Amino acid sequence: MTATYTFDVFCTLDGYGSYDENGDWGGYWGKQGPEFLERRLALCSAEQRMVLGANTFRDFLQLLDPDDLDPVNSAMRNLPTTVVSTTLEGPFDWPDATVANGDAVDVVTRLKNESAVPLRSHGSMSLNRALLAAGLVDRLQVTIFPVISGRTGTEPILRGAADFDLELLESRTFDGAIQELTYRPSPHR
Repeated sequence: MTATYTFDVFCTLDGYGSYDENGDWGGYWGKQGPEFLERRLALCSAEQRMVLGANTFRDFLQLLDPDDLDPVNSAMRNLPTTVVSTTLEGPFDWPDATVANGDAVDVVTRLKNESAVPLRSHGSMSLNRALLAAGLVDRLQVTIFPVISGRTGTEPILRGAADFDLELLESRTFDGAIQELTYRPSPHR
């Protein structure tokens, strides 16, 4: 049996996963509340392996100061993590990170076959678009924040992705405004 792979991503209502340096949004677009943070802590505390691309991992290394972390990011940082990269070499200031050098599809295929725990990737847009196209993403979990960032948004989360039909598996609302939608993707034919 293969491990389940979840592509976990945050975005605005208009589909942006990031904003430019002139944006004044702050983390989670400033909309996080106690229900959302409790959910994220539960997700990041579950037994699993994180799978990150090199760019996202570099960003996390810069942004997630181990001496100044909130509980959610502390839990995420302490998960065993595989970084898919052909350019990075350790060691890293990350408790349990290993680099898997090679093609992302090959690396994740191997991880899915060998892992005894679920796999989760947060962000890592280009990595996950390639994994979607290869049919390796079992769950697409999109958390939509109640904002539109048409002027400051810089990266649409699924720009350039192949076409997919989505089967809604679960939906949740946190703090009366944040939507978490979990889908099973299948290639559109």
